[in-house]
Amino acid sequence: MTQIKFGTDGWRAIIAKEFTTDNVARVSLSVADFLNGNEDNPSVVIGHDCRFAGEMFAETAAKVLAEKGVKVLLAKNFVSTPMVSLGVVNYKASIGVVITASHNPPSYNGYKLKGDFGGPLLPNDITSVENLIPELNSVDLDSIKMEDLVRDGKVEYINLEDDYCKHAENSFDLDSIRNSDLKLAYDSMFGAGKNVISRILPDTLQIHSDDNPGFHGQAPEPIHRNLLEFSDLIKSKGNIDCGLATDGDADRIGLYNSKGEFIDSHHIILLLIHYLVKYKGMKGKVVTAFSCSVKVEQMCKHYGLEQETVQIGFKHIAGKMVTEDILLGGEESGGIATTGHIPERDGIWMGLILFEFMAKSGKTLDDLINEVYDIVGPFSFERIDLRIDNDIKESIIQNCKEGKYTSFGKYNIERIDTTDGFKFFFDDDTWLMIRPSGTEPVLRTYAEGSSQEKCFDILEDARKTLLG
Repeated sequence: MTQIKFGTDGWRAIIAKEFTTDNVARVSLSVADFLNGNEDNPSVVIGHDCRFAGEMFAETAAKVLAEKGVKVLLAKNFVSTPMVSLGVVNYKASIGVVITASHNPPSYNGYKLKGDFGGPLLPNDITSVENLIPELNSVDLDSIKMEDLVRDGKVEYINLEDDYCKHAENSFDLDSIRNSDLKLAYDSMFGAGKNVISRILPDTLQIHSDDNPGFHGQAPEPIHRNLLEFSDLIKSKGNIDCGLATDGDADRIGLYNSKGEFIDSHHIILLLIHYLVKYKGMKGKVVTAFSCSVKVEQMCKHYGLEQETVQIGFKHIAGKMVTEDILLGGEESGGIATTGHIPERDGIWMGLILFEFMAKSGKTLDDLINEVYDIVGPFSFERIDLRIDNDIKESIIQNCKEGKYTSFGKYNIERIDTTDGFKFFFDDDTWLMIRPSGTEPVLRTYAEGSSQEKCFDILEDARKTLLG
């Protein structure tokens, strides 16, 4: 028996090793039991991304849930995670299931659960589903035919891509983008966002938009080291104003300026707040994860917005968005949500906001970043993951807990924040964060400072102090 546990954003496992039809059926049985125990006429929206065997695994989930009396609304073709979340709201479904491993390497697939509000299923409900997972699959999958389920009305095919594109048309001034002089580029990383951009912004230059469930062997995570080909394309073309990238299920964003330079999520969050408040006159609370820039709090003070820092993991942000008036929720890994959509990370949606910002202001991305700097000052952020022995990792964390570090090289610690990991402040704008991976022999180190050089200097002094 494989023990199945949901992490910060779903269950993920290696295809044909732990991620099998039997194990997908086991999870689906627990989802069915959870729904039947809480609702009279439950329904589910199911979709899959571009990964290997996504359709087969989505149909496996559909067969089990339909067999157990849950009405299934199934996406016919590949879709992004935000499309499923939006579908849950549009069709008033009880829950959403996405067969995706998001940004993980191509050998993985996964199983995400979405709440009826259109965002990540909340932690208590995830725990309830986990506790109901049976030891064995009891459903004879081969004996259940999809055509019979469709004929009997137990499964209905729906077009989530159409619904999403209509929602985008109604939410943005897309004509302002289409009719501008902006030259845009998009790297879907062979993921589920490629069709949408082709449909709503057809003049966008695209790469990696063909079918490739192996992602050319590259994990589809939109960080600079995975996007070098995209960066080089922007540099070589010389006329691209902005480049957007999204991960495998299109809920995370990567961004490039006209020089092919990567714009991190901290800058994106600040740009979004700046546009929504100053240019669109919107208000609301801002919620960001512990690893985000201190500049977010400074920007919020400038605009008179309430700001809250929460633990890392978008589920902590989604919970706030369901119950409070949240303008924006964001995390360092590129997952950002804004009001007026769904309480869900959406890389394409954030890209459209920024494209609209550029088109309506007539300014370059760098011009807009300089407007942000005029408010909070220039800054940089860098992260390095140290691959170390687990015993060494545990020893370092214990030292952090016991307050044994008073400085990292020339950087003296003024205060420590332990909301989720250890954030060592050297002044109000400069900090180092240490946080262990829960699943790997990895220690994550993050730094914010006035320049990229300073960030790397902090990280190097930290490495020397931690590892000797």
